[in-house]
Amino acid sequence: MEPVTLTTDRLVLRTVGAQDTGAVHAACQDTDIQRWTTIPSPYLHEHARSFTEQMVPDGWANASMFTFGLFLPAGDLVGMLGITMISLGVGEIGFWGSKEHRGHGYVTEAAVGASHWAFTERAVDRLEWRAEVGNTASRAVAQRAGYTMEGTLRSAINNKGTRRDAWIGSLLPSDLCLPSTAPYLPART
Repeated sequence: MEPVTLTTDRLVLRTVGAQDTGAVHAACQDTDIQRWTTIPSPYLHEHARSFTEQMVPDGWANASMFTFGLFLPAGDLVGMLGITMISLGVGEIGFWGSKEHRGHGYVTEAAVGASHWAFTERAVDRLEWRAEVGNTASRAVAQRAGYTMEGTLRSAINNKGTRRDAWIGSLLPSDLCLPSTAPYLPART
């Protein structure tokens, strides 16, 4: 699949490439990104190059992971967002925001836009969000983007060799007033 570019009110969501390696490397020096995500730590320039020049293009090419750099119209990188396909019709969203651009709602705006795209263009019927228990900033973004918190999964994330508990949430097309590709029959409570 060819990468796509999405726009929101304030952002351009596009694939990243070699021209973005320096910006990705610089952003990922942030201790919070290294703490709460599964990127290598320390994060070296070669990690950024492998991400922008191999991992991202490969994910788009085989439709397994759709990664967007979140850019202001002037070109500043404000974050990263990916949707990884985990099973037929189910994707997992992940994201981070660069330190100097946090607190402006950019990642939430991007999460809403990318989720809408996944439902309407990729036939996704469920998006899951996961974060290590304690990552309250990621949880707040997911909730503001409309994700419903579903609980805690024990030992669900392996972060740098240590298994950790994870929060999980989901977003369905119906949460955005969109149709699903398959009927959904919720359990009766």
